[in-house]
Parts: sequence; C-alpha cells; structure tokens
Amino acid sequence: MRRLRILLALFLLPALTQWPPRQVYASDATIKPEELLTRHLDSIASSETRGSAKTRIVQGTAVYRILVGGGGRSEGTTGFVSEGHKLRWMVKLPLIDYRGENIVFDGNAVGVSFANSNQSRSPFASFIATQDVIVREGLLGGTLSTAWPLLEGSERKAKLIVEGLKKVDGRQLYQVRYEPSRRTDAHIMLYFEPETFRHVKTVYVTSIGNNVGSDITKSSKLQPERTTLEERFSDFKTADGLTLPGHWNVQFTRELPDGTTSVSEWDLKEDQITNNMGLDPRNFAVK
Repeated sequence: MRRLRILLALFLLPALTQWPPRQVYASDATIKPEELLTRHLDSIASSETRGSAKTRIVQGTAVYRILVGGGGRSEGTTGFVSEGHKLRWMVKLPLIDYRGENIVFDGNAVGVSFANSNQSRSPFASFIATQDVIVREGLLGGTLSTAWPLLEGSERKAKLIVEGLKKVDGRQLYQVRYEPSRRTDAHIMLYFEPETFRHVKTVYVTSIGNNVGSDITKSSKLQPERTTLEERFSDFKTADGLTLPGHWNVQFTRELPDGTTSVSEWDLKEDQITNNMGLDPRNFAVK
C-alpha cells in the first residue's frame, strides 16, 4: 500500500504542477525566437499568401501634431509603396514651414528629402538619414511594407533576442531585441501581442554623449542627447488574405542636453491597401 501511495504521488505531481494547462501564447515568457517568428508570420497570412504579395500600396490620411515643445496641428495625406526591399513613405501637409516627409529606399541607397521652407530636413528626417538602417532593414512601417525583415526569416541575418513579456503601454507584450547584421547606434525593440503575435510596436533609441573636454559642459553637467522613435500599429484588418494594421502612429521625441524636450506625432489612418499592383520604377528613385 505504501508503494502504491508513492507511485500515485509521483504520477500526480507533474499533473498538479502543470495546472492550469500551459499556454505558450499567454504565459510563456521564454518562448524561442523561432516559435515567435513562426506565429507572427502566421498572424499575417499563410505562407502562400504572404509569398504572393509582391507589391503594396497604402494610402490614407495623416494628422501631424506637435505634442511637446510647441503647438500645432495639421491634416494631410499619406502614402506608402513597397516592392520587395524597396519602399517610399510620404506625408503631405498644407503647411509653408513644414511640408511633410518623403523617405525612399531603392534597394541600395536611402533618400530623405528636405521638407522645411529653408530647404532643410526636419529633426525626424535628419534622424532617419543618420540612422538609415531603419529604412535599409525594412523596419519602417512594420508589416505594412513588403520589406518587413521578419518576412524573410533568417535571410536578413539579423538577430532576434526574446526578452520575455514586458508591460508596455499598459499591457503585456513580448519584447524582442532586433540586432541587424549591420552595426547601428540605435537600440531597436519589437513588440508583439502574446494572444495574436501581431507586431504592434517598434522603438528605436539613440543616445549621443557630450564633449567632455568642454568647460561649459563640465560646469553645467549637461545630459546626453537622447532620441526616441516609436511606431505603433493597431486596428488590424484583413484584405486579400493578409491581416495588416489600419492605424499607424509615429512619435518622435528629442531630449536635448540642456533639458528641453520636443515630441512630434504623425497619426496615420490607412484607408486603402492594395497588393500586387504594377508600380512605376520612379516611385523608388533616390534624388
């Protein structure tokens, strides 16, 4: 009888320790990168459907706001076209001082247009021009782009490091560090819903130190300049068998050494997404 009790205890112990039943999508903070990648791709579409989408045109409305460090609001239009690794993102605004953004990648070179009335780039555009790995890697625009690097699995030779479930924007998301094969100063984090494995956010952060040899810097104890670019994706909809975000929010924050902060936002609603339409090569011309 004693042996029977021992055997029953050994038999029941694993069952008790595994209750409630284990669910990878909801509770496993140590999910492997390969499994997360597979589930993420399945959240977009089947392998066949994903592979059949060669080009994409995204059109919609844009609202530009200065949230911190000033004020202002302007409504305009947005367009995002992509073919393979090539892409162009445009925001057009009816302003004199700031006309919007125009960022293009032809598969080799990145072009970032002047958008200010004095023929200069916006701080956001200057950041993209400096950290062009964001565009070269196909990260900009997330799954809205055919250039999204996770579509190619290991072919990009980037490293995905799953850092577990983290509370972000008030909810639990998988945090994944993205390390491109090409060295970059930016720290890149991707975030995925644990229930659906949809990509819902990307954060890029850079920090630039001060000139420590400057007496002014030493006396005033200025902090490093910190720049944060955040992309948020929501309102997912299915068209042509592909589940893609209908809402794309871009927020750009600069924390300057003197303590001042500026925050700008581009809020984009995607009204129309079209796949496999022929694109004029001039869409990707870098000037």
